[in-house]
Amino acid sequence: MEASLRAQLVLRIAVAGEFIGHGVFALQGKADWLKWISQLTGADAATAATLLTLIGVMDILIAAIVLLKPIKAALLWAAFWGAWTALVRPIVGMPVWDFIERWANWGAPLALLLLLGWPKSRKEWFK
Repeated sequence: MEASLRAQLVLRIAVAGEFIGHGVFALQGKADWLKWISQLTGADAATAATLLTLIGVMDILIAAIVLLKPIKAALLWAAFWGAWTALVRPIVGMPVWDFIERWANWGAPLALLLLLGWPKSRKEWFK
């Protein structure tokens, strides 16, 4: 197997592992995350729990897509979502280092997207 294909496989596994882990935490209703959703949106506890469940399902879906067939639009979403969820930490009052240590959360899906080739048309985002 050539080096690029090995790197793609490693990144697919890494991104899937991250999103499965975060998805499971979300489905378990991780208390800090519920608090952050309420803090950022003003949502009540029940609405925050519903949103977190939807986020968990989405994270696991992204993990499956990336692991089975990495669609470029899903990788772009994963990079955006990884960056946003890392950035949430300092927004809610945690140290900036909590953001910095999570750069791989957006870097890995972005690296995989770049290895696969940046799409040149709208149609290529869904290949």
